[in-house]
Amino acid sequence: MEKKKLTRKEFMVNTSKYAIGAAVGVAGINAIMSAKELRAGSSNSNSANWPYPYAALDAEETRLLAYNLYWNGKDCSSGVFGALVQKLEIAVGDPWTGFPIEVLLFGRGGGVGWGSLCGALNGGAALISLAVDKDPSGALINELWGWYTTENLPTDAANAISYPDPHFVGEMPQNIAGSPLCHPSVSQWCLIAGKKVHDVERKERCARIAGDVAAKTVEILNEYYAGTFVPTFTDPASNATCMGCHGGEGDDNVMTHMECLTCHTPHTGIESLGGIVTGYALHNAYPNPFSQSTNIKFSIPETGIVRLEVYNLKGQLVKSLIDSETMKPGTYKADWNGTNNSGQRVSVGTYLVRMTTGNFMKTIKLNLL
Repeated sequence: MEKKKLTRKEFMVNTSKYAIGAAVGVAGINAIMSAKELRAGSSNSNSANWPYPYAALDAEETRLLAYNLYWNGKDCSSGVFGALVQKLEIAVGDPWTGFPIEVLLFGRGGGVGWGSLCGALNGGAALISLAVDKDPSGALINELWGWYTTENLPTDAANAISYPDPHFVGEMPQNIAGSPLCHPSVSQWCLIAGKKVHDVERKERCARIAGDVAAKTVEILNEYYAGTFVPTFTDPASNATCMGCHGGEGDDNVMTHMECLTCHTPHTGIESLGGIVTGYALHNAYPNPFSQSTNIKFSIPETGIVRLEVYNLKGQLVKSLIDSETMKPGTYKADWNGTNNSGQRVSVGTYLVRMTTGNFMKTIKLNLL
C-alpha cells in the first residue's frame, strides 16, 4: 500500500485531533471511575457511606464554637452546622474533613431573611440528617424543634457563659417562641426586649441561641448513639381544638406539630348559622353602637379562605377575628368584644370591620361606646 505524504499542515491538524481524543478518553475514564468509586465507596474513604460516622462530642465546646462562627460571618444556620462539622472533623476525620459548611448559609434569617424556619434549627437538622438514617432521624429532629418551641431562649446556660470575644456583655431577655419559625421568635423577643431587629442585642441573642441549638443537637446525637435517647416533646394541648377540624378526622388539610396559635387566631366566637347561600355578604353588626360585644354576620357561597379583621381609623390592625382560614359555604356569626389581639380592651371610638375572601371585599363601621 502506497504511503500518502502529509503536508506539515495536515500533520499538525491530525496530531491535534489525536491529542484531543486521547485527553477526552482519559477524562471520560476518570469520570467513569470516579462515579463507580462514589457508588461503591472508596477503599480508603467514608465519603460515600451515608449516614456519616459520628463520635460523641462535648456540647459546651460546640456551643462556644457555634457562637464564634455566628459572629465570624457564618450566621445562625451554617454556624450551628459548621460547629458540629468542625468538631466531627477532629473526632472522626473523613468524610467530615473539609466539608463546605457554607452550604447552609442560605438558612440565615429564616432563609436569607424570609423569616421561615429558624436558621439554627436548619443547621442542627441538616447535621442530624447526615449522621442518622432517615427513619430514626425524624424523632431526633422533632425533639430538637419541639425543645426550641417550648424553651426559654437564650437559655440560662447561654446567659451564664463568659464568652471569649463577646459583642454584648450581660444577660439577654428570654422568650418562649411557641414556633420553630424565625419571624414569631424574633418579633416576640424584640417586643419583650424593646429592641429592633438590627440592634446588636438582637444579633447577640441569636448568636447565643445558635450556641444553644448546637449544644442541644450534640446532646440528642450523643444520646442516640449511646442508645439512651428518649423523646420528650409532645404536641401542644391547644392544637387539639384546631386539629379536631383540620386533622385526619376532619378536613384532613393540615399537619403540624408547632403551636397553631403563634400564627392563627382560633375560631372562638365563630358560629355557623347554616342555610343556603347564593352570594357573598358582610351584614351590618348588631348591636351597633355597642359597649360590651357585637355580632358580625357574613355569608360565603363556596369554600374559600376568609379573613375578618377589625381596624382603627388609622388603618392599623386591631383584631383578627378570622385569620386566613378555609371555611365552607354558609352563613356565620362572629363576635367582637372590643379587645385587641393581645386581649386588651381598646379605647372607645369608630372601628372598621373588613371581610376578604376570593375577589370579595367589604368594610363596615362599628362604634364602640
